[in-house]
Amino acid sequence: MKTYVALFRGINVGGNNVLPMKNLIVLLENIGSKNVKTYIQSGNAVFEHEEEDASLLSSRIRTTIQKSNGFEPQLLLLELEDIERAVGSNPFPEAESEPKTLHLYFLSSRPNNPDLGVLESIKSDGERFALGEGVLYLHAPEGIGRSKLAANIEKVLGVTATGRNWRTVSKVMAMAKE
Repeated sequence: MKTYVALFRGINVGGNNVLPMKNLIVLLENIGSKNVKTYIQSGNAVFEHEEEDASLLSSRIRTTIQKSNGFEPQLLLLELEDIERAVGSNPFPEAESEPKTLHLYFLSSRPNNPDLGVLESIKSDGERFALGEGVLYLHAPEGIGRSKLAANIEKVLGVTATGRNWRTVSKVMAMAKE
């Protein structure tokens, strides 16, 4: 059995793409997932599954949700090692004490020729970012609500991304290690 972390994007936001976590647990169990746990309503799940191919499993999960709920969510399915690597490689450890200011944007694939100069030019004076393996780290002490950098990560990098703050990433990793 492999441990997976599912990061859903755009569910339970503003009354759209509603998928209660209790229902998500049942859906994941119905396709063979074991020890399913969720964290907050925005779509974070940890579970074990026999499937070795994360891409196949991701497709199966999205299709199952489409059939039962009428929408196909965006989903980034990571292995425990991916989360551990992202946490262990945090370039801004001093920001961990303010977990709502540190964000990890998990990337669907490796960006081709990312123009980090564009991100540098649109970031605010207080923001810092770093591109790691499969993740873009953003330290935004003023928050990300008005951050031009946060709003343009996918456009500039040319890949789909889903962001989580440090608190959420830490909690999900702890759940996956249980």
